[in-house]
Amino acid sequence: MSDAFHMVFGSRSGYNARMPKLTVETVGEFEVPANKRLVNALSDEAKIDQLHACGGFARCTTCRVQFIAGEPEKMTEAEKQVLTARGLIGQSGLRLSCQILCDHDMSVRAISRLAGSGRADAGARPADEITPPPVWTDRA
Repeated sequence: MSDAFHMVFGSRSGYNARMPKLTVETVGEFEVPANKRLVNALSDEAKIDQLHACGGFARCTTCRVQFIAGEPEKMTEAEKQVLTARGLIGQSGLRLSCQILCDHDMSVRAISRLAGSGRADAGARPADEITPPPVWTDRA
């Protein structure tokens, strides 16, 4: 490969994609592996006690976050259905962290945490892939 290719796409040892930056209000800034589920990034990289009672299947709304910046334009049909059913779909920036991939920089407020919830634990760890398999739609 040419030197120009390596200047654009990274070193000769492999592709070096920039990792998205996740900013969690009052917690800090974290580099997150590209396309990691936001719910897992909150637990793994930000080390917060993010709730996810249903295990990341978009069946509950305990993994809610409030976007400050970088809210994705798309959402899964599963997220849209549960937010609509709970009367939460119109609330600006309110999203389910289990249905979002960290594929760009974003800033969130963690509004659904284990501390103070009265729950015994945050819930079973969500899978690495979005569940159910995502069908993407516009968020509005």
